[in-house]
Amino acid sequence: MHSDGIQISNLTFLNSPSWHIHPVYSSNIVIQGLTILAPVTVPITDGINPDSCTNTRIEDCYIVSGDDCIAVKSGWDQYGINYGMPTKQLLIRRLTCITPDSAVIALGSEMSGGIEDVRAEDIVAINSESGIRIKTAIGRGGYVKDVYVRGMTMQTMKYVFWMTGSYGSHPDEHYDPNALPVIQNINYQDMVAENVTMPAQLAGITGDQFTGICISNVTITLSKKPKKVLWNCTDVSGYTSGVTPEPCQLLPEKQPGTVVPCNFPESSIPIDEVKLQRCYSRRRLM
Repeated sequence: MHSDGIQISNLTFLNSPSWHIHPVYSSNIVIQGLTILAPVTVPITDGINPDSCTNTRIEDCYIVSGDDCIAVKSGWDQYGINYGMPTKQLLIRRLTCITPDSAVIALGSEMSGGIEDVRAEDIVAINSESGIRIKTAIGRGGYVKDVYVRGMTMQTMKYVFWMTGSYGSHPDEHYDPNALPVIQNINYQDMVAENVTMPAQLAGITGDQFTGICISNVTITLSKKPKKVLWNCTDVSGYTSGVTPEPCQLLPEKQPGTVVPCNFPESSIPIDEVKLQRCYSRRRLM
């Protein structure tokens, strides 16, 4: 907590009873080459949870968990709003994840301080409940914006895309029922998924749409027994391009017959320039 210049690398973490790696209110973090293993039947065993952190890089990690492999957070309801420290400038790449009952990358549900500028690429998901999930609710406030995901390969998934505007638990009764979250500029591109039960479950909030959703160049192959409704969309808006199977009407195809890419920033973030510092220990000979 409240730290700057954190480096965690080349370690194996086993069977934490709760979240394995949890930096809070910190900055300039490199997490590299970790193996995190927990029983897939045990909940709350999240892999890595950057929480109100700035300038973080997570790369080359293998995570097996009963909960979210990466869970991005920034405070819960009025406590996150009052503290007001977002998670931003987060880079996730070359991640392999197995989590049959949770998300490969989750944003929220404690997102009341804000989440912005999240970039994820070269992700492999195997036997997982969802690829990318945004979790929020009335009373959260805050925002999730400027999210960019590309180069994701998925095998045996319940959902590829999942957004939830009714993740309704609260820490106590003091939250503001009028605090509405802002979800905008969410970009997914260049993805392949096989053996999928349902491509997308996208549920915003009535009167508080999730906006600016872009899904481009995505091919999804269905399981033998898929859901009857493949894309279930409410209170969302945006567009798609080159997506199979055909998305819902709230995400119409932009320029039919061509693939229009979604945004992915060309500029780097500062943590991408930081080189991992190697440290060693020597065994004392008796």
